[in-house]
Amino acid sequence: MSRILGFLIAFFLSISAASSSSPIRSRSLLRTITGENVDFPDAAVDLNETNFESVLRDSPASFAIVEFFAHWCPACRNYKPQYEKVARLFNGPNAAHPGIVLMARVDCASKINSKLCDRFSVSHYPMLLWGHPSKFASGGWQPKQDKSDIVLIDNGRTADHLLNWINKQLGSSFNLDDQKYENKALQSNVTDPEQIARAIYDVEEATSTAFDIIIEHKMIKLETRGSLVRFLQLLVAHHPSKRCRKGSADILMNFDDLFPTDILSTNRQDSENDNGKALLNNFHICGKDVPRGYWMFCRGSRNDTRGFSCGLWVLLHSLSVRIDDGESQQAFTAVCDFIHNFFICEECRVHFDEMCSSVSRPFNKSRDFAVWLWSAHNQVNERLKKEEASAGTEDPKFPKIMWPPNQLCASCSVSTGKKINTTNQTEWNEDEVFKFLASYYGTTLANVYKDKNLLADGGNDGRSEVLSTSTSAIVVPVGAALAIALASCAFAVLAWVWRLRQKNRKYSYRHSLKRAEEKLEVRLF
Repeated sequence: MSRILGFLIAFFLSISAASSSSPIRSRSLLRTITGENVDFPDAAVDLNETNFESVLRDSPASFAIVEFFAHWCPACRNYKPQYEKVARLFNGPNAAHPGIVLMARVDCASKINSKLCDRFSVSHYPMLLWGHPSKFASGGWQPKQDKSDIVLIDNGRTADHLLNWINKQLGSSFNLDDQKYENKALQSNVTDPEQIARAIYDVEEATSTAFDIIIEHKMIKLETRGSLVRFLQLLVAHHPSKRCRKGSADILMNFDDLFPTDILSTNRQDSENDNGKALLNNFHICGKDVPRGYWMFCRGSRNDTRGFSCGLWVLLHSLSVRIDDGESQQAFTAVCDFIHNFFICEECRVHFDEMCSSVSRPFNKSRDFAVWLWSAHNQVNERLKKEEASAGTEDPKFPKIMWPPNQLCASCSVSTGKKINTTNQTEWNEDEVFKFLASYYGTTLANVYKDKNLLADGGNDGRSEVLSTSTSAIVVPVGAALAIALASCAFAVLAWVWRLRQKNRKYSYRHSLKRAEEKLEVRLF
């Protein structure tokens, strides 16, 4: 009995000591027991003079609110929880309405921001301004300006008032209680062709996610190395996103250092490739701000629908309509090999392999590859439609359909009137389908970049800008030279010249180092 009593005394003393030495832990424990919510991380983006323009210029949001405040201001401190309530609706991975309003803040009490706050004529704290992100990045605000793209918010002192103000501007009905994937205002993108323009951000997200999966699951091996090189080459030349083209080129240029063949061949990645892993942390295939943690065009009505797979399909379609005729077979091979080696869903991968294997003749025209990929996508949709109906897992707001629907392309298909398994059969006009694909995944997808002045004015579909940006002064290592040569003679020449220079530099360095060592040996002996 005395032993039990002693044990209980020691136990309670240890709890008392832990609670006195770690108040944060005790508060967390108390919140868990009492059900009190843990503090949310800030959703509003903190901006300053160094990142203000870049963040706003590259934001996928349609609008922005910038709060100018001072950290010493009591009213600003009291207002922050109100601002955060609204910011959580639009910002961050758990946002109920991502991509609509970027909510940011600037601390005018910080000396680095003094010129920035002067530029926007900050006269009181907190002060809220509303406008398109690009207008903030390129301009300023004056209180007596007759016409301005940036507007002062005069009634946003509480979360309710601020959200009401936003709803009036957008004609929306957002509510502070809205939760992720429970958005009643979620609209189907089937009948609005312009919504594909917003998919550029989902393509970036899917590209980044795919690369993260490859690295996380250590899928780059000696036998898959060439496949990744060929796919990266395709991204460098034809990815619809400028920052993804640049990031892919950076990785391709340093591919030999990131994934050395000697380490891959001996399976020593875990123990001897620490330098490569550290180096890899410096490379972001679509920029350090991607992935963002949410989807826009590819967002389903539930957390487990659409998303990554949709974004990857949009990427593949966008690549298929940007290649030239001479690249069609190489692009087909690169896509098939990439899915075979790096797509982690086994059933999906096997189905895609079967469709790739069924192609009996090489593609001579880019049209042929684009139409084949479209047909393959519809075969996948047909398979998944049956499986999801049987399992009850389909997204009710985004059911699998034969693409494109009549709302988007009335001339693409004609119903034959015949039914198989209660489904009307469709007769496709492939010429019209290709025209639709080229416009939808080419010109229209790039519209968001045209709006932000990131595409060249010349050219109907932005292809000239895509190619000029990605091929001028692109340099690749010898490990990628063979794949580059298959795709383009120009790339092969650049790779050869670059590698030759590198070898000459290395030879000169080693030769001079050897001579220095010989001199040192003479002196020593």
